[in-house]
Amino acid sequence: MADLELTTDDFDRQRRIRWIVSRIVIYGLLITWAAICIFPIFWTVTTSFKIAPDVMKGNLIPYLDFMPKDRGWESLGLSPDTIFRTSTVREEFMKRFMNSVVISMSASFLAVVLGALAAYGLSRFSYRFGFMRNSDISFFFLSQLILPPVVLALPVLVLYKEMALLDSRIGMIAIYTLMVLPIVIWIMRDQFMAIPVELEEAALVDGLSVWGAFLRIIVPLALPGMVAAFILSLVLTWNEYFFAALLTSTDAKTLPVMIASQTGSQGINWWSMAALSTAGIAPLVLVGIFLERHIIKGMTAGAVK
Repeated sequence: MADLELTTDDFDRQRRIRWIVSRIVIYGLLITWAAICIFPIFWTVTTSFKIAPDVMKGNLIPYLDFMPKDRGWESLGLSPDTIFRTSTVREEFMKRFMNSVVISMSASFLAVVLGALAAYGLSRFSYRFGFMRNSDISFFFLSQLILPPVVLALPVLVLYKEMALLDSRIGMIAIYTLMVLPIVIWIMRDQFMAIPVELEEAALVDGLSVWGAFLRIIVPLALPGMVAAFILSLVLTWNEYFFAALLTSTDAKTLPVMIASQTGSQGINWWSMAALSTAGIAPLVLVGIFLERHIIKGMTAGAVK
């Protein structure tokens, strides 16, 4: 009996040791991966407080490898010493920042509205366009993401020139909406397919129209997915550079174009570029922090039925 108890105690001890070791390995891998993901942001933020020798030497840790300076923020007129002074660079930065905000948010909102309508139709009704059925149409939308943007450079440039949309916010909103619309349609189609059709049928029996059932029943249930699609569209449009550099020159230029302009014949102004990049990253980081719950809920909706 004592041997049996000893064996049971040994088994429990070994099981606890295996559990502890597995937790250590899992959390160690998670911490390592988190450090790898966060390091580019850490390097960008710290570089905005460096001077040229610190950048060239590759110093990383503030107060240990180098003494932080606000030269990068001072060059943008955003340091404590210059924030209350007149600064043409700060005015230029704020103009580009507001362009990015207006263009990315407007394009993301339009993409979610149009994408939700298209996805709802593809998930609830049967269509036939030549040899294409619903699944073929859905794949056609998704396949547009495979097309490299540079292929569209010349036709879009000519079209925008004829329509007088070059260097305009409306033109950028239109091209960005078309750019993210396929992925919004694909995400929302899965969201709507995870919602039982019986809910709409019950709403129709109660006297609601198709639009009424969509707006009052389906949209509230699919709202987390719409938020996730909006945030994904916002990230893609906020960071987009190719069309912003191609189709804008003065009035509608966005923040990524301004960040890239810190390179020149005299070299790269690392501290100014890092300060601009930090200012450009910050809004997306805040969005991700405050809406993390909605992002996860929207991306995992329909995964388990």
